[in-house]
This record gives sequence, C-alpha cells and structure tokens, in this order.
Amino acid sequence: MVLEKLGGSLKNTLSKITKAIFIDDKLINELVKDLQRALLHSDTNVQLVFDLSQKIKTRAKEKVPPGLTKKEYLINVVYEELTNFLGKETHELKIEKKPTQIMLVGLFGSGKTTTTGKLAKFYKKRGYKIAAIQTDTWRPAAYDQLEQLSKQVGIDFYGIKGEKNPLKIYKEFKSELKKYDVVLVDTAGRDALSDDLIKELNDLNKLVKPDERLLVISADLGQAAQKQAEAFHKTCKITGVVVTKLEGTAKGGGALSACAVTNSPIKFVGVGEKIDDLDLFHPQRFVSRLIGMGDLETLLEKAKEVISEDEAKDLGKKFLKGDFNLIDLYQQMVSLKKMGSLKKLMEMVPGFSQLKMPKEMLDVQEDKLGQWKIVMDSMTKGELEEPDVISADRIDRISKGSGVKVSVIRELLKQYRQSKKMMKMFKGEKDINKMMKKMKGKLPPGMGM
Repeated sequence: MVLEKLGGSLKNTLSKITKAIFIDDKLINELVKDLQRALLHSDTNVQLVFDLSQKIKTRAKEKVPPGLTKKEYLINVVYEELTNFLGKETHELKIEKKPTQIMLVGLFGSGKTTTTGKLAKFYKKRGYKIAAIQTDTWRPAAYDQLEQLSKQVGIDFYGIKGEKNPLKIYKEFKSELKKYDVVLVDTAGRDALSDDLIKELNDLNKLVKPDERLLVISADLGQAAQKQAEAFHKTCKITGVVVTKLEGTAKGGGALSACAVTNSPIKFVGVGEKIDDLDLFHPQRFVSRLIGMGDLETLLEKAKEVISEDEAKDLGKKFLKGDFNLIDLYQQMVSLKKMGSLKKLMEMVPGFSQLKMPKEMLDVQEDKLGQWKIVMDSMTKGELEEPDVISADRIDRISKGSGVKVSVIRELLKQYRQSKKMMKMFKGEKDINKMMKKMKGKLPPGMGM
C-alpha cells in the first residue's frame, strides 16, 4: 500500500472524530497532535507540519457551513488542507503536438530508465505511438535495460551501444523521431549534481528542446527531495517531478510535500515495481485513499482499460442478482489482475479500508488467483457454467489435469458459493454505506472484491 503507515495513522486519527460525541477544542488539539506525529514519522519538514497544523486549527474553529455537521466539516477541513499540502491540483502532462518530447533527468538510482518504460506503457495504453531513445552513456546497463523495457511494452527503441556522446546519439535519430506522438529521452545521472552532468543536461536540453523535462526522484530521499528538486530546476528548468518507490518507504510523505512546495509540481508517482505501476498524481484522490475515503474515479479509470462498459454492466447485473457462474467469476478475476494488485484496488473502494482486512490475507489471495485460473482452465464448459455439478470425482479429475491440490479446488468452489450468497444480500441495495454495514463482519475468508 502507498504510504501504508502514514495512511493507517491518518485513518486512526480521523476515526476519533467519527466516534466522538462532542467536537471541542480538546478533540481538535488531540487531532492536530496525532496528525503532526503521523506526518513527522513520514519524514515531513517540521515547519511545513506546523503551518499545516495552524491552518487546520484555525479553520476547525470557524462557523460550520449550512448542510454539514461539525464532524463532517472537521473531516472535510483535514481532507482539504492535506490536499493543498500535497500540491492541491493535478498537473496533467498533455500530448498536444507531434512529437511531444519528454526528457527524464535525475541522479543515479532514482529509477529514470524504469520510469521511461512505465511512461511508455502509460501513453501506449492511451493510443499514442511511442519511441524511447537512450542517451545515458555513463551506466553500462542503461542501453540493454531500456531496450528490454521497450520490447516488453511494444514500442520502438533507439540508441547506439558503446557511443559516448549523447548529442551524437540524438542527432543520429532526430529525423526518425518526428513520426511519433511521444518521444521519451532517457538521460544519464551521476552520484551528485556535478558540473559535467549540468553541462551535459544543458547541451542535450538545447538540442532536444523537450516539451517536458521531468525530474525522477526517489521517495526514500524524504525531505532531501526538496533540495534536489530545486537544484535540477535551476539547472534545466524542470517542468515536473516523478516520485518513484513510493510504495516501499516511510519517507514518502516527506518527498511528496518537499516537491509540492517548490516550483516543481508532481506529475506522476511510481507505486510498485510492475510496468503498470505508474499513476498520474491527483492530490485529491491520493489524500482520499490515504485517509480511507476511497478513490472510485481511479478505480473506474482502471476498470475501463481492461473491461468494456457493456461487459461491466452485464457482469454487474449478474453479480447483484447472485446468479453469476464460474465463467463470470473467471472474467472478473482476469479483469482484477489486469487492474493491479488486490491491495491497491482495496484502497480505492470507499469503506473497504475500514474493514481492516489483514495484509497477509490479501497477499494469500493474490497467490490463490493464479492457482484458481489454472483450475478453471482444466474444467469443462459445463462445469464452469453449472458449478453445482462438480462432484468429488470431478474434483479429483480436475486436480490431476491441473496439477493443483484438491483442497485448492474445494476452496475455489467455496469462494464461488460464498460470493453468490453475499451478492444476494445486496440485491437492490444502492447505498454504499448500507452495503458496508451489511458486509461488516460477514466478509468471507479470501474475498477480495
């Protein structure tokens, strides 16, 4: 989970508001102290935390707007101020000319080449024709890494292996690059922002004339990200920041806030190791997920990438009627896998984070999905359509055919029956809060969505 410890702390803090009988100065001060503690543990700058605290305190004592309760208003204040704290607005990188050239800069180990591959996948999924060019002549493995990533994504790759002059590499392919919608230029890094790196970036910047200059920066830098962002901005006038490794560090809050307060807006965040684990940075959605309010907009966007609207409606109708079969469950599982890990999807569903499902259970579920897919591939069409016909003898046959243990097959059938039973509970229910009340305490083991 992105910034799991910070998110957990913020959810616990906000739960005090929802459980409180009265909203008074004592509760507000306690809330602010908890918020300060959570942010400081994520390595956020002390002065920034103090400024945020003062804003929340001041607004919390203002008159409550009509139509809101004191609790709702206080939660909204925390949400709005955290959103402002992390940049307030989404700074989308738009493809408005052909080719739109994006140059990635940063120090050694920041994840520039991996991010180049992720950006290629991000824009290819949106229908653009992409090319990547490798101008990193310092790191020996840079050429091979980007070439492999380009093949994995299915885009064209340019570079000259062994060439030491990055300007010569770009000039060699400059005319060919004009036929693409997006050109990603991966540059060299150093251990520090040295004079030779500054000169190389400036020379390449003048030659390429990129439309976007993105600084790739690792989240584990914490507060130090601010100095790096400011230094690179002074060197080559960066237009935005990509924060990588956000899923695996306690310092992520520090890196996000440090970049947000510079003139370097965060445009993307890397949230995992897979090629699809790159998201546009929406401060509002990010904070919403962080404090347990969910993020249905991102969830729906991810869903649209892997399943058509008609398929979604049809599956939804069957699901809520409780009459879906193993084929439908199979399709749902495939779609879920394409959308990302269950843990990340759970963050986006309003209310699910409040169920406090064990992290270990979700990890096990990820592994089970792969096994269940193999099991279903070994079933007949009739068995998939009418799972109730699957007897003990059939289970043995499926086990031998798939190489999967009998216990796993029985667990799949149990999951199917529980899912069907659960969906019948929700028949005709449209209110998400009522659905969550029905679900709380009745979620079957291993149920991911």
